[in-house]
Amino acid sequence: MSLTLVIGDKTYSSWSLRAALAMELAGVAYSELLIPLDQPDSSARIRVHSPTARVPLLKTEDGPVWDSLAIAEYLAERFPEAHLWPRGQYARAVARSVCAEMHSGFVALRTQLPMDLKRDQALAELPADAQADIQRICALWAECRAGFGQDGPFLFGHASLADAFFAPVAARLHGYQVALPAVAAAYVTTIYQWPAFQRWYQAAQEEQLR
Repeated sequence: MSLTLVIGDKTYSSWSLRAALAMELAGVAYSELLIPLDQPDSSARIRVHSPTARVPLLKTEDGPVWDSLAIAEYLAERFPEAHLWPRGQYARAVARSVCAEMHSGFVALRTQLPMDLKRDQALAELPADAQADIQRICALWAECRAGFGQDGPFLFGHASLADAFFAPVAARLHGYQVALPAVAAAYVTTIYQWPAFQRWYQAAQEEQLR
């Protein structure tokens, strides 16, 4: 088995973080190829590996898999014993729903509070559309925890792809010092105590950015 995950800077690349956490959930050995972002040659270097010139991309024996959601589904199918999606048909459907909502939505949050794992400072003023995204996210987290979180501290109890997709959101809320309701605050703490996230976070702290 030979898997290589092509990623961007660990400090900033939220989509790369999602794919890396999915790899950790699968429990599979893989190598990383990190290409710094926002450099004059970044697009050209990434395009050598990715048809979209974007990260992440997973290089497999059969060929490339690009986009974090596709990578997540590939891993879930290839390593079913890892239970990357939660157990239970409806729980899996809800988990896919929240991942899809994250994947396609929350544009204001992603634009106005970009992930920066070295940041620890609030915005002078939180824009209204970003605040609306945060309220929706907190509601989603509360619904998942109430409906499916009885067996552990993650969204569906045990760590799943839903947590891989929302970990960068938790990092944004932490780094921008956003005030949160109790359930959301506890979930952010859960993410920061997750060993898979901690490994990435520590690597980001040590990253030398150009």
